[in-house]
Amino acid sequence: MRQLLLWVGHTCNRLRILPQKRFSSSAASTPKICIVGSGPASFYAAQHLIKTLPRAEVDIYEQLPVPFGLVRFGVAPDHPEVKNVMNTFTKTAKSPQLRFIGNVTLGRDLSLRELRDAYHAVLLAYGADEDQELGVNGEKLSNVLSARRFVGWYNGLPRDTDLPVDLNVEEVAVLGQGNVALDVARILLTPIDRLKNTDITEHALEALSRSRVRRVRLIGRRGPLQVAFTIKELREMLALPDCITVCKLQDFEAVRPLVPGLERPRRRLTELLCKAADSSPSGDLDESKRHFHLVFFRSPLSFYPSPDVPHAVGSMKLVVNQLDGQQQAVPTAITETVQCGLVLRSIGYRSTQADPALPFDTGRGRVPNISGVVHPGLYVAGWLATGPVGVILSTMTQAFGVGRAVEADVCSGRVDASQARPGHTAVAKLLSDRGVTTVSWKDWERVDAVERSRGEKVGKPREKIVDVQEMLAVSVGAGGT
Repeated sequence: MRQLLLWVGHTCNRLRILPQKRFSSSAASTPKICIVGSGPASFYAAQHLIKTLPRAEVDIYEQLPVPFGLVRFGVAPDHPEVKNVMNTFTKTAKSPQLRFIGNVTLGRDLSLRELRDAYHAVLLAYGADEDQELGVNGEKLSNVLSARRFVGWYNGLPRDTDLPVDLNVEEVAVLGQGNVALDVARILLTPIDRLKNTDITEHALEALSRSRVRRVRLIGRRGPLQVAFTIKELREMLALPDCITVCKLQDFEAVRPLVPGLERPRRRLTELLCKAADSSPSGDLDESKRHFHLVFFRSPLSFYPSPDVPHAVGSMKLVVNQLDGQQQAVPTAITETVQCGLVLRSIGYRSTQADPALPFDTGRGRVPNISGVVHPGLYVAGWLATGPVGVILSTMTQAFGVGRAVEADVCSGRVDASQARPGHTAVAKLLSDRGVTTVSWKDWERVDAVERSRGEKVGKPREKIVDVQEMLAVSVGAGGT
């Protein structure tokens, strides 16, 4: 990770010395560019634009009163090194070319048409906030939850603060084998003392301190060669203290002969999985420790209520799969039932159509685009453009590419910046007339200072404010201690 962050920093520094392109004669006015969303894709795109279009004004609109999107609300609390990218984003935000406007929702407070009338270019990067569902019986039982919302719960996303998660259970099933799935499994199995000094929310820390969870199954429909998590997350999971990793050796029989021919990243990951399988205990497990089970070739068929709590999940029927010639999971006639008092579903996410005027592919849950370009003047970046794939590094690469597309369209005249647009001046009046309270970057810095101060008192980097009204009171009011 350290090498990755150094590479990211080196790439960002390179952007500062790129030759600045001159505008064509048709671009005599100040290009006004609007970005919706303030996560990694937004800041990386903005970073490119303010470096390569020195006369441009870039305004970032964010639904919440606080910035940083998935870096604040998605990165695990025990991964502080990944959150260091917020320092880079803060430097970008303090550029005189950039303005942050928080607490503004596209489709509610402003329409896409109004943004397009006010700006020469509009870039949408508001992420993916809707879950894929399984569509099986019993999925509506309580404690069958979205892993994304569980992450939001422990990371302080306001809309997930009241997630009705019950940790008074011993058995948990996590459906999916990507990084989010591994993150939630790790948080559930991590000793509480390791979480106390992170920025995990107070309400989550208190609930986890009373958790009865002893066993977590990470269930995937395919095999070890198809897992989507990365080797870093797996290493962390395998290194958890007082936690035993359990695998079935037969799941690896067909894998081992293929390992030498795999590409290096997949080979290293698979070798580590095979090593974990070889170290898996046989016979009875030490019940004084927690257990992490890697379960392959299984898909959920239905959920059943607990005999003790009839409205809550208690068990799950799985079908055993086998892989066909295209390495797709094909169900067999074999089924099995496992106990689970909590199910976390991590099988994918979708973006939503924030405005009816936005072109949108409902089947794929994203905006149709070619390398981030919907058409000159309208762009998408991040998961709204690509779907929920990749990590911060891949988001950075994609966002820089979209930034270059906006830059090229402005410089070539495909986006006509020769006619002045009002930009934020017009939008600010619309928001004021509609009674929308907005949050500036200096307002956010007040929230940041209060969170850091509260965190310092309890030995944490920050104690996140999780209520929007309190965020507003601290940022634009006189409250907050």
